[in-house]
Amino acid sequence: MSETTQPLTIRILTVNTHKGFTFFNRRFILHELRDAVRNVSADVVFLQEVLGTHDKHSNRYTNWPEVSQYEFLADTIWTDFAYGRNAVYPAGHHGNALLSKFPILRYENRDASISGPERRGLLHCVLKGPNDIEIHAICVHLGLQEGHRRQQLEMLCELIRAEVPDNAPLIIAGDFNDWRMRAGQILKQGAGLEEVFVEAHGRERKTFPARFPLLALDRIYVRNVRIHQPIKLSMRPWSHLSDHAPLAAELTL
Repeated sequence: MSETTQPLTIRILTVNTHKGFTFFNRRFILHELRDAVRNVSADVVFLQEVLGTHDKHSNRYTNWPEVSQYEFLADTIWTDFAYGRNAVYPAGHHGNALLSKFPILRYENRDASISGPERRGLLHCVLKGPNDIEIHAICVHLGLQEGHRRQQLEMLCELIRAEVPDNAPLIIAGDFNDWRMRAGQILKQGAGLEEVFVEAHGRERKTFPARFPLLALDRIYVRNVRIHQPIKLSMRPWSHLSDHAPLAAELTL
């Protein structure tokens, strides 16, 4: 970005949607979740565990949307969206998605699965901001096993080194499942990334379980961002909409 270019401030949100159900899958709450996501007024939304389709649920719930969950959440607010299908099963599939008020120039879902039944992906999108600035956004959902997470973090660093220009704004957000707090050092050393809440408050924000957060599983990492400021979200209604609490931040590029 040149010195004459006006700074661009964007608001982002990341949330594990838990496939549109409350904790323990007791209630289908996708409509309430859509209202909560809208109220944050984010320009870019990073979604994990979002359903592309599910034949059994669509027949069981009368208020099941006729389109995919990510299209339903985007509605008329976010004009562009991208979906990375990760887990596929007889009834349907789910994965990561990104909703954007900026045009999505291109995107790729990189398979980050290691072994066993867990299917994971890195959804890499390139957004067109004002003055044709290209913003790289990667939505992640890493594995439950520490060995798998470390390999996936190395994959993420390799992707950044290969496909993200050194001077391009970069935002990475999602569910890292990093309860042992290893991701920050790997991403800082391997790709020069900073975590928004760590930089602002000295530690990651606890997000799981949503009602009584004990673990900092969800993160927002950035590079080539002038200012990054976490946004404090209220516990309600979020604590009843997923097993993960969301994270939000304002970024000035």
